[in-house]
Amino acid sequence: MDKLLTLTASQGYLLLAVYGLIMILVTYFFARWKRYRSIQGFLVAERNVKWWLGAASIAASWIWAPALFVSVQSAYQQGLPGIFWFTFPNIIALLIYIWLAPKIREKMPFGYTLPQYIKHRLQSEKVHKMYLFPYFFYQLMAVTVQLFAGGHLVSFLTGIPFITAMLIMAATVLIYAFISGLESSFVTDFIQFISIVVGVVVVVPWAISAAGGWSAVNLGLGGVTGQFRNIFDPGVAFSFGIVTAIGLISGAISDQQYWQRAFAIKKDNLVKSFVFGAIMFGIVPVALSSLGFLAANSALGITLPAGVDISLIGVAAVSHLLPLWAMGLFVIMLLSALYSTLDSGVVATSSLYVTDVVKYSDREKEILEKIDRGTQLTSEEQTIGERLDDRGVKNSRKAMFWITALGLLVALAANYIPGFGLKHLWWIFNTIAACVVVPTILSLYWSRLDARGVFWGVLTAFVIGVPLFIYGNIIDKPVWIVGASLFIIAVSTGFCLAMPKKNQEGLV
Repeated sequence: MDKLLTLTASQGYLLLAVYGLIMILVTYFFARWKRYRSIQGFLVAERNVKWWLGAASIAASWIWAPALFVSVQSAYQQGLPGIFWFTFPNIIALLIYIWLAPKIREKMPFGYTLPQYIKHRLQSEKVHKMYLFPYFFYQLMAVTVQLFAGGHLVSFLTGIPFITAMLIMAATVLIYAFISGLESSFVTDFIQFISIVVGVVVVVPWAISAAGGWSAVNLGLGGVTGQFRNIFDPGVAFSFGIVTAIGLISGAISDQQYWQRAFAIKKDNLVKSFVFGAIMFGIVPVALSSLGFLAANSALGITLPAGVDISLIGVAAVSHLLPLWAMGLFVIMLLSALYSTLDSGVVATSSLYVTDVVKYSDREKEILEKIDRGTQLTSEEQTIGERLDDRGVKNSRKAMFWITALGLLVALAANYIPGFGLKHLWWIFNTIAACVVVPTILSLYWSRLDARGVFWGVLTAFVIGVPLFIYGNIIDKPVWIVGASLFIIAVSTGFCLAMPKKNQEGLV
């Protein structure tokens, strides 16, 4: 195949414009209420989100464009064990919240962020500031990766310039996120998830049928080399599975997007939302893996043009087997995955900034707490509360703008600075999340966790574990990579257990 079947630039611009306009109008008509001019409304949707809306948002936020393509790539390169180790840890990462989400709502019913809870739990400014680094960094990477990957993929599939594609995406998300904060993310995530499902339901069975049925899929189950038909292949489990599992589970627990949803969904609906969210997510990569298995079937002759990244093998399969309008559906799926994670990252950043960075006087904190608890306010307190809400929404929007602008700059740097690429960001991205995962879980379940153990454990993981992991990637040695990942988990756990509180105390 000499050339992939793609859309024209004009078709691409039209698709971006129509898609963006729909998201903005949906937000404007379904999530533009007066209550979302308050801090509580803008950041946690008044803690009143229905389970089905929460489940769709959880699933959509966890499906981003590279995940759609990496699932296909894993099936193509590593067969059945590849898609297993891609999908299983992803599902577990979300299911963990069926325990974590109700627990943090029990400990801090009116909370907004995980770092806020850590500060309250450990009473340590030093540890709180240390936590803010990975949590802000994770959202920066969420924004950067969506813009970088989306810019390249949209450019490749439509011919739109890379920078232009990123700017259109960023502007669209900022417009609808500015309207109502987290509520805009919930509403658009629902539409985006439906778009992804429709694309999968139409494209995957059609491609299988065009290829000759399930027998064509079966011939590719071992991957492109044919050697990976054992779903529990030990080589894939060691080189890909362990690191992927640690990175994905740590990433979810270190992602403010899901803690924000834990504070926003109705308390009684948390377990249901995360269970269905995990299941709804899992269906997508499993279904899309069929495209990877088809591409691995050499009899079909599915190949990529020279110089095209292997992650686009799913696009090649669709282009080879189906007509142009099917590629249009694929682009819509891509946009839906991109925008769902991009807006979630932007909104999560705003909650971190307003809650953990902006300073409030003791009087202001008292009034904000009364508002959260629904306590009757005096006329003076009501006036102060309205000013605080106005200031909070303005600060939220300011944080949204700056994280998007910074994400654009980092994406440009990754694209244009010689020797610097997205893989370097991913190295740090995956490992920094793992540095705080164990202390986070212990903070919810172990009464003797002390700030000293958290500080030294996380610091050691940062200073030693992250460089070891990067070095392992540079020399491309799975033993080093796996060893560094396990070291990070072990050292952050070890310090916490070795330096407990001297006296038994209850959780805050």
